[in-house]
Amino acid sequence: MRVSVLGPLTLGLGARSGVPSAMKPRKVLSLLLLHAGRMVPVQSLMAELWGDHPPRTGLTTLQTYILHLRKLLAEVLGMPSAAVTRDVLQTRPGGYAMVVGPGQLDVHQYRALVAEGEGALEAGDERTADTSFRRALALWQGPALVDVTPHGRPLQAEVARLEQSRLTVTERGIETRLRLGGHLEVLSDLASLVVEHRFHEGMHGQYMLALHRSGQRTRALTVYQRLRTAMTEELGLEPSAKLQRLQQAVLVSDPRLDHEAGAPGRGPVVA
Repeated sequence: MRVSVLGPLTLGLGARSGVPSAMKPRKVLSLLLLHAGRMVPVQSLMAELWGDHPPRTGLTTLQTYILHLRKLLAEVLGMPSAAVTRDVLQTRPGGYAMVVGPGQLDVHQYRALVAEGEGALEAGDERTADTSFRRALALWQGPALVDVTPHGRPLQAEVARLEQSRLTVTERGIETRLRLGGHLEVLSDLASLVVEHRFHEGMHGQYMLALHRSGQRTRALTVYQRLRTAMTEELGLEPSAKLQRLQQAVLVSDPRLDHEAGAPGRGPVVA
């Protein structure tokens, strides 16, 4: 069985899909998958479906959705309904739980690869960290659960957590490639990221550093000035002291910005 939430919702085996066409059962399935292996309370599922005002028939309707999902899963997996109830979509005290096998759910693979990358960084192995972060980000096929909308509060919270993780891992991956001397490689990614994340100072700093190391000091300073103008005019804030120090280092061509490519355990001089 293949299951993914990092992009469109998919659940299937071969050409057979276990994703329901109706949106409310899709929401139930999504929330169960995001908590795979753990019990999701009935109250959380009902809050996802109806917010703070579930209908009087809400519990019965939820039970109908669960039965529908079990029927779909039985068809896709070629299992008796009783086996699906026992082993896959389980009823537990207070709620329901979806059980998936090792390696079947993309978010589990993603988290394992991120942990592997962070462990490699702590050990000073930037090349392994770079590989792990790339593999983790490659699992994303678009915004999380992009075809399950609108999200209720429970799904909103889980999707926001995933998207923040994706952003953090993207930044960590670029940091790792900069440590390995890959400043030319990250330029195009950063050019797009600073447009998408207009006030993300970390990514702007990485872009400035990559431009500086690529011999584009003037463009690096322009990136800073553009961010500063946007922040002061729209937010009434100045860039952080850390970013201001980086701008000053670029202005004077501080040699500490140009560490030897591939030197282990060394990062951008922006502290």
